[in-house]
Amino acid sequence: MSTSLQQRFRAWIASPAYPWVTGGALTAGAVAELIVYPGSVTTTIGVVVSAASLMWRRSFPPVGVVTVAAGLLGFAGDVSLYVSIMVSGLIGFYTLGRHRVRHPAVIVAGGTLGAVGVNLVHIRTWSQMDLPVPPLWQMDSLSLFTESFLLTVVIFGAVMMGDAVRSRDQSRHERNLAQSQLIAMERQQAAEAERAAIARELHDIVSHSVSMIAVQAESATYATPGLTVDAQDGFQQIATTARSAMAELRRLLGVLRTPQEDATLLTGPQPTLDHLADLVEQHRAVGGTAELKVTGSREQLPAAWELSAYRIAQESLTNARKHAPGARTVVEVDYGADRLLTLRIHDDGPGPSPAPGAGAGHGLTGMRERAALVGGRLSTGAGPDGGFLVQAELPWGTG
Repeated sequence: MSTSLQQRFRAWIASPAYPWVTGGALTAGAVAELIVYPGSVTTTIGVVVSAASLMWRRSFPPVGVVTVAAGLLGFAGDVSLYVSIMVSGLIGFYTLGRHRVRHPAVIVAGGTLGAVGVNLVHIRTWSQMDLPVPPLWQMDSLSLFTESFLLTVVIFGAVMMGDAVRSRDQSRHERNLAQSQLIAMERQQAAEAERAAIARELHDIVSHSVSMIAVQAESATYATPGLTVDAQDGFQQIATTARSAMAELRRLLGVLRTPQEDATLLTGPQPTLDHLADLVEQHRAVGGTAELKVTGSREQLPAAWELSAYRIAQESLTNARKHAPGARTVVEVDYGADRLLTLRIHDDGPGPSPAPGAGAGHGLTGMRERAALVGGRLSTGAGPDGGFLVQAELPWGTG
C-alpha cells in the first residue's frame, strides 16, 4: 500500500463516520446471515444487538460490554457460532481494551467467566440431544471445556491488542507533546537570542549618535565665537554627560554579549537599505538568481528601521538559498507615500513545506522580532504564484 493510500485509510478510520459505517455494515451482514441460517429468538436478538451496538463504540466505549454480552447470549442460544457474532465479539473486546474501560485483567476475567457460562449451557444442550456427555466430575469431562479455553485465548488476544494500541497512541501523544514543548522552548530561546543580537546592533547606532553629540558639544565651545562662560560650561557638561552615557552603553553591551563573542566593541558601520544591492550581488555570487526592485523615492529612515529591513532581506535570501536552491528570488522595496516601508522577498521555489511545524524556523522567528522592534509586522507563506513569500510592513512615520 502506497503512502498516500495509507494516509487516506488512517484518516478514514479516524473519521466520525467510521464506526457508524462499519457497525451498520456488520448489522446488515448479521441480518443477512440470520435470513440464510435462522436461529432461535435469543440468538437473533443477541446477533443483531451485538452488531448494532458497535455503531456507538467510539462515542461511548462502555457499550462494548453490551456488544460482548449480547454476543455471548446469542452464542449460548444456539450451538452454532455465527460469523457476525464472532466478528462483533472480537471488536467489542478490542474496544474495551482500546479505551481501557476497565483494567485488561478484569476484562479478560469477565470474558472468561462469560465463556465458561456459555460452555456450560452448551454442555447441557448436548446432554439433551442424547450426545455422549461424561459427568463433569470425571477427568474425561475436561475435553468438554475446550470451547471455553479457545474463547479465552481469543478474548485475551483481542483485549491485549486493544490495550497495546492504546499504549502506542498514548506514547505517541506524549512524544508529540514533548516535541512540541521542545520546539516552543527552542523558539523562545531563538527569539531571546535574536533580541540580544538586535540590542547589540542598536548599541552601535546609539553609541555613534551619542559620540557625535559629545564631539559636537566640545567643538561648539571652540567653533562658536562670543560664548559666555556659562554657555561654554553647558556645552562641556553636555559632552561629559554624553561620554558617561557611552561608558554605560559599553557596560550594557558587555552584559548582552555572549561568551563566544569578543568583548571588544564592533567598529564597523551597521548596514542600511543602501547596501541591499550589494546583498543581492552576494546572493548571485554564490550561485543564486536574484533581482532588486525599488518603488518610490528613497527615504532616509531611522537607523533601526534601515537595519531591521536589511536583516529581514538578508535572512530571506539565506532561506531561499537553503530551501529553494536555484530558484529565482525577487527583493522588492516599496517606500510608499504613507511613510510605510514595505519589503517583499519571494521566490519561485517549491513553497512552504507541508510537514508539521514547517515554516516556523529560528530564522523566521528572528525576522518577526526585527519587524516587531520597529512596530511593524511580518507575514510568511506561499506566494500568490507559488513559491515562498516574506512580506514585512514597517511604519516609520513615528521613528
